[in-house]
Amino acid sequence: MKRRDLFRSIGITSLGLSTARGQRAPETAARATRGLPTPKIKDISVIEVQPAGTRLTVVKVMTDQDGLYGYGCATFTQRADLVKPAVEKYLKPLLVGRPADRIEDAWRMAYDSSYWKNGPVLNNAISGVEEALWDIKGRQAGLPVYQLVGGKVREAAECFASIRGDARTIVARTKELHSQGFRKFRIAAGGPDGEGSREAAVKILHDRALLDRETYFRSTLKLFEDVSRDLPEGLTLATDVHSRLAGHQAVEFCKRCEKFPIFFIEDPLAPEDLGYFKQIRDQCTTPIAMGELFNSPHEWQPLLEGRLIDYIRCHVSQTGGFTPARKIALLAENYGVMTAWHAPGDLSPIGHMANVTLDVVCYNFGIQEYGAFSPAVLEVFHGCAEMKDAYLWVSEKPGWGIEIDEKAAAKYPFNDNARGQRQGLNGGWTDERLPDGTVVAQ
Repeated sequence: MKRRDLFRSIGITSLGLSTARGQRAPETAARATRGLPTPKIKDISVIEVQPAGTRLTVVKVMTDQDGLYGYGCATFTQRADLVKPAVEKYLKPLLVGRPADRIEDAWRMAYDSSYWKNGPVLNNAISGVEEALWDIKGRQAGLPVYQLVGGKVREAAECFASIRGDARTIVARTKELHSQGFRKFRIAAGGPDGEGSREAAVKILHDRALLDRETYFRSTLKLFEDVSRDLPEGLTLATDVHSRLAGHQAVEFCKRCEKFPIFFIEDPLAPEDLGYFKQIRDQCTTPIAMGELFNSPHEWQPLLEGRLIDYIRCHVSQTGGFTPARKIALLAENYGVMTAWHAPGDLSPIGHMANVTLDVVCYNFGIQEYGAFSPAVLEVFHGCAEMKDAYLWVSEKPGWGIEIDEKAAAKYPFNDNARGQRQGLNGGWTDERLPDGTVVAQ
């Protein structure tokens, strides 16, 4: 064979292969698309369960594909009875029949549909649906949610432990927990259960909780001083002020805390008093965490832009779910603010898994709140995030990796008289007042 004929035969063969490959590529792509058909939302239901005092609300979204469904956390403990009708009467008619794979579109439509926005009832209802759609997408893809948003940047999430008691009890418990791997501890005076667990400055008189702010101020600083004296080196502390102090007191309190080994002071101010955060930042370096009560971007955005806090501590379902929480984390990263998502017992294990998912995919993770789930909760929710040596590990199963035993859930209906439902206030706090009778934020 002549060289020219040889080259011609090679060229023809190569062209033939290229053409064949070009013809096969669209067919392959079509087969892949057909393998993951777009599911439609067929039905939406609400599971209300109270296995351990706290009323948990979970939304279940079913699709038109057999066996494909998802769960999302919509737990709003303080007004739990309002979430179910918000889902069933407003979001369900809006979303049934629509694609289940357009999560951002569904979230935005639900968010804008009420015209008046950023309320805790609607935000939690939207969160239940939105997190369920992420669960569906993960189940359909056969991947955990963290893989759908770029994968891990860390292996697991470090947690802090919460301890109540006098200084001696707290120090002993920190040493015990330190042997289990914990390095950070949120502390408060009081006993382990009921109203006795409230700070020492809060007393229950005549069916009202009376708060002496000056006593709270002094006793909490004294607790820090006593615990710090015997704290093993390298361990750090926090406390939740729960916005009990007036603005000027909060500024002074944070200044006084600067000398202690603090990893954050939580909620030193109410959301109504955000202007005082600049005074705190201007006068001390004490780390501040804020955000548990936030509903709206207009609340957290100024604090992030001004670098006025060190940890953003939003309750994920309160902000509307996984999607908006991830946007909060990305915004916070630009300003050097770390995450510390609010956690049990004010959310379900599904919400907790959403927290841990955010922890492992967001570069600016700071610390995760942790509370062990009771045996009753674990009876209902299978596949909860696993704790190992003070670190929480995200599920490797598709979606959130959690299944609900609905028969077990039926054993634990909402109960207004259950422990934790204070004074019949639908899960609300007590009517807390100053000694002169003035209502205070809590």
